[in-house]
Amino acid sequence: MMQPFPGAAAAPRVPPRLVALFACGSGLSVANVYYAQPLLGSLAADFAISPAAVGGVITATQAGSILALLLLVPLGDRLDRRRLMLVQALLLALALVCVAMARQAPLLLAAMLAVGLLGTAMTQGLIATAASAADASERGRVVGAAQGGVVIGLLLARVLAGLVADAAGWRWVYLLSAATMLALAGLLWTALPAQARARSGLSYGALLLSMLDLLRHERMLRIRGMIALLMFAAFSIFWSALVLPLSAAPYALSHTAIGAFGLVGVAGALAAGKAGSWADRGLGQRATGIALGLLVLAWLPLGLLHRSLWLLGLGIVLLDIGAQAIQVLNQSMIFRSRPDAHSRLVGCYMLFYAVGSGAGALAATAMYAAAGWTGVCLLGAGVSALAGLFWALSLRWTPA
Repeated sequence: MMQPFPGAAAAPRVPPRLVALFACGSGLSVANVYYAQPLLGSLAADFAISPAAVGGVITATQAGSILALLLLVPLGDRLDRRRLMLVQALLLALALVCVAMARQAPLLLAAMLAVGLLGTAMTQGLIATAASAADASERGRVVGAAQGGVVIGLLLARVLAGLVADAAGWRWVYLLSAATMLALAGLLWTALPAQARARSGLSYGALLLSMLDLLRHERMLRIRGMIALLMFAAFSIFWSALVLPLSAAPYALSHTAIGAFGLVGVAGALAAGKAGSWADRGLGQRATGIALGLLVLAWLPLGLLHRSLWLLGLGIVLLDIGAQAIQVLNQSMIFRSRPDAHSRLVGCYMLFYAVGSGAGALAATAMYAAAGWTGVCLLGAGVSALAGLFWALSLRWTPA
């Protein structure tokens, strides 16, 4: 049994089984936020929601995610994370059951808001717990494994939801996930190290306000957060616009076939998981430069989509390796600055992600309407290059 990590002078080495639990738990938790995306047609039919309005289901889930970053994730710096994870997992299971049992649209939206809130809180809480459980010499590796689980979870969520819905109906997607969350709650309770004492004695209100102090005083958080904002904007530009050329002539692919391209990103997630080890060896900035280079390079084969779907696949692999490596490196580096504030740091950091993703999605569809796929790729390459330029200019303030 590991020693209590928050109160220990030096955290012990994290055993492989606990690293695997962090990765699996993160993936299973975040999947709940994305199950609804391939189910919108079924939800619209069951609840008599118009196609134009059914997107509100996704909006409710994403609103819950943002609220989690602001209101729930910071609690990990004040409360026993082991108990907090247990309560959140149980409440998440309840919210999933409420989704499955909903018979009216307002109840569905309220339950989806709760799923986004608790699913995101669980995911980011596990990443913060992984960072706190690991010694500084291995923190990047452990965080990288947890982040890899997140990426694989969100990529596979759409595929799994479609398969279960086709076989048994969309409600079973949420019932099975609720059962999975209950099993995860038991595993986390037995496997997570107990917390000796709360790291922060701040009141809840002061804890939330302290996030502003972190943004103001932690230079590494601001710089790596801005890199994340630009990187996620580029990432969102691609994935938000991809369905438009692939669903049109000459390919005219189905939504299922288009979604399958997301599975290519699993390879990128697995490869990017190694980036945390580079950060542990003091090579975080060098690895960031390489990853940003891959992010820019990816747009060349992506821009040749109309010539070959194989080139599209190559571009997706490069894009995902670059983006996910940057994500792992960013989190590994910001967690060094304040060991007592891992939960608040990840909450602040993921707000940059939310802004970048939202801006990228809006820009992608507008650019496609104005300049087609070529314009989308030029925009994505430009944003990626801007991220690289910002990183290069920031080296004078964050050399390592």
